[in-house]
Amino acid sequence: MHLAVIQRIMGLLLMLFSITLVPPVIIDLIYQEHAAHTFFYSYLFLLCLGFLLFLPVRNVKNDLRLRDGFVVAVLFWLVLGLAGALPLYFNEHIEISVAGAIFESISGLTTTGATVFVGLDQLPHSILFYRQELQWLGGMGIIVLAVAVMPMLGIGGMQLYKAETPGPVKDSKLTPRIAETAKALWYIYLALTVVCAFSYWIAGMTFFDAVAHSFSTVSNGGFSTHDSSVNYFDNAAIEFVAIIFMLLGGVNFALHFTVVRSKSLMPYIRDAEFQLYASMLIVVFTLTTYVLYTQSILHDLPLAFREAVFQTVSITTTSGFVTTDYSTWPVFVPVLLVFSSFIGGCAGSTGGGLKVIRVLLMIKQGQRELFRLIHPNARVVVKLGKQPVDNRVIDAVWGFFAAYVGLFALMMLILMFTGLDQVTAFSAVAATMNNLGPGLGEVSANYSSLSDFNKLLLCFSMLLGRLEIFTLLVLFMPAFWRK
Repeated sequence: MHLAVIQRIMGLLLMLFSITLVPPVIIDLIYQEHAAHTFFYSYLFLLCLGFLLFLPVRNVKNDLRLRDGFVVAVLFWLVLGLAGALPLYFNEHIEISVAGAIFESISGLTTTGATVFVGLDQLPHSILFYRQELQWLGGMGIIVLAVAVMPMLGIGGMQLYKAETPGPVKDSKLTPRIAETAKALWYIYLALTVVCAFSYWIAGMTFFDAVAHSFSTVSNGGFSTHDSSVNYFDNAAIEFVAIIFMLLGGVNFALHFTVVRSKSLMPYIRDAEFQLYASMLIVVFTLTTYVLYTQSILHDLPLAFREAVFQTVSITTTSGFVTTDYSTWPVFVPVLLVFSSFIGGCAGSTGGGLKVIRVLLMIKQGQRELFRLIHPNARVVVKLGKQPVDNRVIDAVWGFFAAYVGLFALMMLILMFTGLDQVTAFSAVAATMNNLGPGLGEVSANYSSLSDFNKLLLCFSMLLGRLEIFTLLVLFMPAFWRK
């Protein structure tokens, strides 16, 4: 393992991350709320720390191996999660524990959207903007951004890209060089953000809210600048904009790239993963609308449809925006919505969850096993579209699912052991591991009531979800550390 290379990368990335603390300072100067000093001091500290890490190993030119990539990927999210907590913990406008600040920072970077903050409407604009900025940076993975600039720094990025995106991610290399791939994805991501912000502004948001919410919409993050989330605006046009861009954020960005390159919508229609993604959303919001209207929760059918569509898209794509307290709806609906978040968005999207592609492969594998019961000697190949899927990929998907279920059960039991009720414990793990945000029970509004231990445990859960389990778990394997 090349520790000097890892140190060099971490130094560079800390220096790059420190730049994200400059925009909140500018925002504070505009609004003159005198909350900028903690951001400025944190910027200087992280810039100096990164420089001190980088300086002794600045001339190291060794290639980054895949094993090094896993270490950097985990360290990146962990170190930046801790670094991002600095301006929150030391800010005099917020009363927050160390665990709370780390929770909020990691929740932002992993685009989970779970929050410990109460009273967002009274917070300075600089703090509100910083939270949204964390989600935007985490949306496509800051490591992917680093991959785009690493060639300029003399560092190869393919190993990091593989470490960041384990599992069956199709079209993972869209252009001949990985840096060009990362740039292509970020151009699409940036374009969607700009169009989303402009659409929000036209729909009735202030310019600040439009930019802030575009960050957390395209990233499927769910942070808002208001306690009541999107319901604060009570505007159907704003909700429509949110729905469109949450849907787009939940689609494989490689598929977006293919559509842009081909100048045709046919790649969406032909894609098996997108077909299941769209079908799942249609089924969930149809059932939700039916329950809300027939059980007289919402007597107006168009209103029931509007609420059902928004909550379905938001929860299923693991965005986490809300326009109402859906936990008070008939119990079938919130449970259905939370279960839909387990599937989440498509692979290569900003959504969380198991990912639609894995669920699709498990369904196809289940169909194959049923067919084999009828025809034991048949040789059946699992296909995505017309392409056969390697059995090693199928095995990896089932291994991922087994690890997911096992870790989920373990963390849920630990939370219940600390005194949380079953509904709160189940939904808290689901909301963090799926990078969803809002849960049920005590965590339906925020996570401020949880103990520091529980917050740190859920930070681990968020990292598991963001790194898709294996990238983090592989570091706990003794074989990983053997030469």
